[in-house]
Amino acid sequence: MPRILASLVVSFAITTGVQADVYTWIDSRGVAHFSDYPPGEIPHKQIQVQAPATVPMSENLRQEERVSRIREDVTGLLSASGRPDKSGNSAKERADAKLAKTCGKYRRKLDQIQSRLRAGYSNDRGNSLRRQRRTVSQKLSRECILR
Repeated sequence: MPRILASLVVSFAITTGVQADVYTWIDSRGVAHFSDYPPGEIPHKQIQVQAPATVPMSENLRQEERVSRIREDVTGLLSASGRPDKSGNSAKERADAKLAKTCGKYRRKLDQIQSRLRAGYSNDRGNSLRRQRRTVSQKLSRECILR
């Protein structure tokens, strides 16, 4: 117990004296400088540095949970309450089917570009195909894989 108390006192004593003065000045070339010591004969200003604002982690977690619940509520309200349409599919099923169709289209396009690249082209044509492949691959990642 005495060691813990001693270590707390020492750590508190060390951290209280950490505040340093900050000075700023502009040299003859117009470059701004910042330092923890005054520049001597050069005209300078002392800057008051404010302590950083901190938020307790428990407050962040509570806020994150609250935002997640609100997001889920809004998503539920926007999904048309899961009501089926004329074909008997709910809004989520329709959205999933549309996403699957879009993702399939991207994959077919990537396969097509890849087969054309394997066939061999001149440098300019190959670069154009690589650029197309990169664009389609990014769309596929954003819309299908990283969802």
